Amino acid sequence: MRRNALTRTALAALFLVGAWAGAGAPSAAADERASSAREASEAPASAALLSALRADLGLTASEAEARLAAEERATTAEPKARRAAGAAYGGSWFDASSGRLTVALTKDAGDRTRRAVEATGATVRAVEHSARELDAVKQRVDRLDAPAGVTSWHVDPAANTVVVNVAGGSRSDDAVQRFLDRARAAGPVTVDVVPGAPRTLAAGTVGGDPYYTGNVRCSIGFSVVGGFVTAGHCGGVGQAVSGWDRTHIGTFQGSSFPGNDYAWVNVGSGWWTVPVVLGWGTVSDQLVRGSAEAPVGASVCRSGSTTRWHCGTVLAKNETVNYSQGAVYQMTKTSVCAEGGDSGGAFISGDQAQGVTSGGWGNCSTGGQTWHQPVNEILTRYGLTLLTA
Repeated sequence: MRRNALTRTALAALFLVGAWAGAGAPSAAADERASSAREASEAPASAALLSALRADLGLTASEAEARLAAEERATTAEPKARRAAGAAYGGSWFDASSGRLTVALTKDAGDRTRRAVEATGATVRAVEHSARELDAVKQRVDRLDAPAGVTSWHVDPAANTVVVNVAGGSRSDDAVQRFLDRARAAGPVTVDVVPGAPRTLAAGTVGGDPYYTGNVRCSIGFSVVGGFVTAGHCGGVGQAVSGWDRTHIGTFQGSSFPGNDYAWVNVGSGWWTVPVVLGWGTVSDQLVRGSAEAPVGASVCRSGSTTRWHCGTVLAKNETVNYSQGAVYQMTKTSVCAEGGDSGGAFISGDQAQGVTSGGWGNCSTGGQTWHQPVNEILTRYGLTLLTA
């Protein structure tokens, strides 16, 4: 993809090359960028998302506005509801039909616990198994050696079970059947058949995209103090990173894949960082104001250098994804599409950072699913501070 002058100006909000940064007096381009940044900071963080949500989720303008407001309330309520539920907590998710957070409580939960959860604004549903029990089942499945036909597995709080996903055409394979038998022995497990197997979303070199490591192109996730976070499969510790204009940015300071799929790159050589996610002209560039984790069922959008801006919903959390290179744990699954080169890019819900793109199946022409590595885990692992507006 070749960048025109307008695109270069927009990208400068994220990437400022050294020669310009060293200039003594601000240029007209600098004034334009400063003005754009002021306008973005004064606008509601969710306003520019409405058109994308309307297109990708099939909502009207008023429905998109109402959904964003409801999701913000649910995101705020979720940690309070979890604390109120205590040991009876069975998981939670955003119910788009009601516009409320739903919290699962085990059947032995008392009236006092139920009232405390409902006081947070959540709806309560009775279930058989607690979240702690289901997490323990998933951990036992994590210890199994999964064949290629098994694509992923996660706890589904609404179904109150661990769901194992199997690629279409592989369910009758002997190795898959043996895995499923052992998984069912671990506890409550159900099986879903999915259209495709997951793959990472790095790509070979093409011109004009955000960053390169050798002959691999990936996408920047979120700015942190001193650099940015991205996907681990995009590069190893010590590898050099160059930007969309092929000038040197920095090097990978930390990287983990498989097992995890996260990394961080230091920023120097005249480049700088800002709390912005590119909207690629589909929406306005989005300011990042925090990293509150959106619940299952909430809308989420992704920015990447190949397919730019797309939205969908959170389908599952803490899913184990079985790539050909090895399993990756604690991933979040979404209905957002992605393609090669989108790896490492930003997942954002409203103005809250969610994670960096790892991989998926399908594409943005026919649809698919994509996983991201939660950003808060990356920040904790490397002791990083998210850059916020």
